[in-house]
Amino acid sequence: MNTIYQNIVAAKAKGKKLLAVLIDPDKMKPQHVSGFISKVNASIITHVFVGGSEVNEGLTETLVIEIKKHTALPVVLFPGDVIQITHKADAILFLSLISGRNPEYLIGQHVKAISRLKHSQLEVIPTGYILIENGKETAVQRVSKTQPLKRNHVTSIVHTAKAGELLGKQLIYLEAGSGATQPIDAHIISQVAQELNIPLIVGGGIRNKKTIETTYNAGADMIVIGTAFEHNESFLTELKK
Repeated sequence: MNTIYQNIVAAKAKGKKLLAVLIDPDKMKPQHVSGFISKVNASIITHVFVGGSEVNEGLTETLVIEIKKHTALPVVLFPGDVIQITHKADAILFLSLISGRNPEYLIGQHVKAISRLKHSQLEVIPTGYILIENGKETAVQRVSKTQPLKRNHVTSIVHTAKAGELLGKQLIYLEAGSGATQPIDAHIISQVAQELNIPLIVGGGIRNKKTIETTYNAGADMIVIGTAFEHNESFLTELKK
């Protein structure tokens, strides 16, 4: 049976674009999951990501259990902290914040996670996470106590992404941050995509179909949308199969 990562790689090879919805356990109540996921199932969304920068312990597992009742889509953890790890999900993006220099988010959280991961069946996907400035401070920036890479330092962004690949990361994730005022520039995405041999994920500030198309055309293999759905669930209707 193919793993979730193998399916992402296969989709990239075929030119098939993927779309994930990011659900924040602090913002999605269990009683609202059924209605929301029914819209997700009727859309072109291919993956459900669960996580946030600041989430109270226990909320992630409760939410994942409820989500799994209503969809067959892969449920992937997108944790901001080790306490968000639950074996009830299908996979975890093992995020290393390679745009920053805080050892806690380069390796510290990962070491703490091992006691939870070694007894679980979660598929662990090593992911290089790169935060790019978007015009406002993000939760990731505040929690991790790191600075995003400058938008106009394209070479630095590209080299950081390539360094992540050479370090053995299986995915690179370019992030403008939750509630970003603007998405990552297509030129940046294009330059990074040309340099990489592994799948590229892009998220942050993507709020309409036009931006989705622009981001895909620039070279993103998967797009992640979160805040847009939080503020406007009708956006899901626009993304019907």
